[in-house]
Amino acid sequence: MKKTSPKKPVTRSSKTAVTHHAHMRHAQKTAKPATAESNPLYVVKRSRIHGRGVYAARRIRSGTRIIEYVGDRISHEEADSRYEMKADDDGHTFLFVVDDDLCIDAGVGGNPARFINHKCDANCETIIEGRRVFIEAIRTIQPGEELGYDYQLTWESTDDPDELALYNCRCGAANCRGTMLDRESVDAKRKKERRAAAKKKAVAKRKKA
Repeated sequence: MKKTSPKKPVTRSSKTAVTHHAHMRHAQKTAKPATAESNPLYVVKRSRIHGRGVYAARRIRSGTRIIEYVGDRISHEEADSRYEMKADDDGHTFLFVVDDDLCIDAGVGGNPARFINHKCDANCETIIEGRRVFIEAIRTIQPGEELGYDYQLTWESTDDPDELALYNCRCGAANCRGTMLDRESVDAKRKKERRAAAKKKAVAKRKKA
């Protein structure tokens, strides 16, 4: 899911600085270690959303760790180089950002986690733990229900609208926002962060006066 040219959509990370690498998924939060669930909870089959999808093979309780997102662990530079020739009209990605230095290419040595589609009405979330990525249920999932999490692909306000249109969402949820992109652009978030930092600095300065 990536190209080397700048200003392409990627998924956000949680508590680390936002890194705008093209076509890459990010985890939604970090968490403390927990025991992984090893039972056969899912099956892979054709999805009405996109390509193949992952479906619950049995009832999955909220909080269950379903699967780890695995693949070739590479730098962002290697990811850029590896997918430099990717077609401009290809909005599909198996690259997942772990942090500012590491990403996982599930297209190489990946497992069924790479087939979990985006859903605006997500029943799962992605969690980073010790530089590993896990998918966990955020509500009870019934047998036969497709698994999905919010990709929250990052973007910038200067991105080409035609390229952003490649990330339209087809999940069909009642609350579907029509895109896999995050609700706010990276540059808008950075602007808010700068304003917040400046405000904090001004308050501290007044207290010292």
